[in-house]
Amino acid sequence: MKPEMQHDEQTAKDRLRDAGLRPTRQRMALADLIYGSGNRHLSAEELHEEAQQIGVPVSLATVYNTLHQFTESGILRILSIEGAKTYFDTNTSDHHHYFIEDENRVIDIPEGPVAVQNLPKPPEGMEIANVDIVVRLRRKKAADRG
Repeated sequence: MKPEMQHDEQTAKDRLRDAGLRPTRQRMALADLIYGSGNRHLSAEELHEEAQQIGVPVSLATVYNTLHQFTESGILRILSIEGAKTYFDTNTSDHHHYFIEDENRVIDIPEGPVAVQNLPKPPEGMEIANVDIVVRLRRKKAADRG
């Protein structure tokens, strides 16, 4: 086993343990796929396909369960953007997103002047956890360019 590969597995194991999750073989394999390329947005279907391509024997149901466990433990952020399709974000900080409709792709909005004003007062006993802004984008039609 290559030293850098061992380091990646240790990082996945530590990440899972720090989140209070038992580092099973499947969780570690999925964590390596999720976090191995830096911050990213992905769907359960995309992660399942990546796992299949590298020979990780995992069902789509297990991928969904694992992603939801990671979300509940705070190491992933869930983004409900496109109807029935859910995306998961490795960057759990408060930030906003662009959704590129033509590509079904989510990208972070760079830090900058996004302001949310006049939020309603939450009901008694509740507090606002965060506010998600999704700006939907699509390519301009040829006639609109220019």
